[in-house]
Amino acid sequence: MALSLHQADSVISAARKAAAELGEAVSLAVVETSGKLVAFACMDGAARYTTEIAKRKADTAIALGFDTVHMTTATPQGQPLVGGPPQSGTHSLVPNGGGVIIRVGGTIIGALGVSGAASSITDHKIGTAAVARVD
Repeated sequence: MALSLHQADSVISAARKAAAELGEAVSLAVVETSGKLVAFACMDGAARYTTEIAKRKADTAIALGFDTVHMTTATPQGQPLVGGPPQSGTHSLVPNGGGVIIRVGGTIIGALGVSGAASSITDHKIGTAAVARVD
């Protein structure tokens, strides 16, 4: 099953609502299983750097097949899991909460990346609230 634009838009909408309820301004990126960006939103007030990080969190969740919050304690805070600074267009995996797998009927169809909340745990809470509504 492929992730549709309608599903991706629904995830973005649900994540925006969850973030607003928590008083957070975040960037949101939805990718399909190949890592292709399907939908993106940057809420008013979200920091500029969050746009790239949201996409990288979604990519990390897809690459590993699980939510990135499970990596948060595996590495020192703020340190890349793999590699260092981007070289030749490649990026390190992002070991912080906010990359959330999107499943339908137990099948992974994509991932949501959330960046910009006060903590990566809050990014994760926003993401899980949003993907829980996918059908």
